[in-house]
Amino acid sequence: MELLAPIQRWFLRLYETTGVNLTIFYDSWDGARYVEGIGYTLMLATLSILISLVLGIVGAGMQMSRWRAVRAVVYAYVQIFRNTPPLAQLYFLYFGIGSLMPRVANASGVAEPMLNGVHWAIISLSLFAGAFNVEIFRSGIEAVPHSTVEATKSLGYSRIAAYRHVIFPLALRICLPSLGNNLVNLVKTTSIAYAIAVPEVLYVANQIWTDNLNVTEMMNVVLVTYLTLVGFFVLLFKRWERWLRIPGHSV
Repeated sequence: MELLAPIQRWFLRLYETTGVNLTIFYDSWDGARYVEGIGYTLMLATLSILISLVLGIVGAGMQMSRWRAVRAVVYAYVQIFRNTPPLAQLYFLYFGIGSLMPRVANASGVAEPMLNGVHWAIISLSLFAGAFNVEIFRSGIEAVPHSTVEATKSLGYSRIAAYRHVIFPLALRICLPSLGNNLVNLVKTTSIAYAIAVPEVLYVANQIWTDNLNVTEMMNVVLVTYLTLVGFFVLLFKRWERWLRIPGHSV
């Protein structure tokens, strides 16, 4: 904390001389709250990305099923979550489905919901992004040359083995740009968790500017924060795309 003291004094002096009130840099309480909010945003983004990728892979595989009922379930899921606003989905899951969930006693013996706001935010974001991922992976699978699929059959691959070892790895490389765009959009969409009081960046910023009346300063801080977080994930996806690059077939 002693190392941060000069920085805190500088921002306090900035406020006293110019009126620019960046409390997160000189007030330890506000600073800790904001850092915790960034942590929640990163957690929501990371877990939602991972779960949505699993949903996309599984859903795209189910679309190749021989059974019409299985394909119909995936189609219904994609249409529902792709064609409704993510905030409406979050409200429906949190207030609608959540109200039907049984309540459990916590360590103090007080009954509380089985799933809290963080859980529902992760579920909602994952289902929303997963619906798009299903279509993205499906388009990648359909872009794999039919001759390649036929070659897997001639080599004795089962349907699942061909999908796992040949078709999906090629499809992933084809759809990476679209997949990256969807996942970057998911990072920004984590801000809707604000609506159910999940203490992510936007929610914490709102608490801070309500306490200190520094709306302009905090909105600019939120903007810079999201630019930084999204830039970080964009860099990760670019490195992932470069890592999966086939020499001689892509730039």
